[in-house]
Amino acid sequence: MPATREDLMRKLDSLGIATTTTDHPAVFTVAESDALHADMPGGHTKNLFLKDAKGRLFLFVAEAHAQIDMKKLHKHIGSARLSFGKPDLLLDKLGVEPGSVTAFSVLNDQDHAVTLLVDQALMAHDIWNCHPLVNTATTAIAKEDLFAFFNATGHTPTLIDLTLPPNEG
Repeated sequence: MPATREDLMRKLDSLGIATTTTDHPAVFTVAESDALHADMPGGHTKNLFLKDAKGRLFLFVAEAHAQIDMKKLHKHIGSARLSFGKPDLLLDKLGVEPGSVTAFSVLNDQDHAVTLLVDQALMAHDIWNCHPLVNTATTAIAKEDLFAFFNATGHTPTLIDLTLPPNEG
């Protein structure tokens, strides 16, 4: 069984990580969440579950309004061409439904099948806002604490700078 929101909160508590969670109506897109975010300081995320042509899986945690060129992203990360992972694969590997993909979903990647990628632009924010495994709430967490969480789950993120030209090699 995938971890629940409550399991996530217990994990964060066990790591000594303080968070603030705001409940809200379900949101499925960045545009839908913009009005909610007005009262939540910090960086807001959008998350892409991706599969490359060789079957490798990625979770890309990006700044909410980042412009991501899917035709070039594979060159930034050194992978084969990318597509979005199917909902059943998302549920199997990260334990969440479409619309609830989040940085926290690496908690469910027990076999470390998913490579974690983080948008360099998010590093400018001390607080990050992420769904707590459901899209009916947003959890604010200090950047350093989120990276401690990543480390505790065995997921070392790779920073991706979308402002640089992609590798052509």
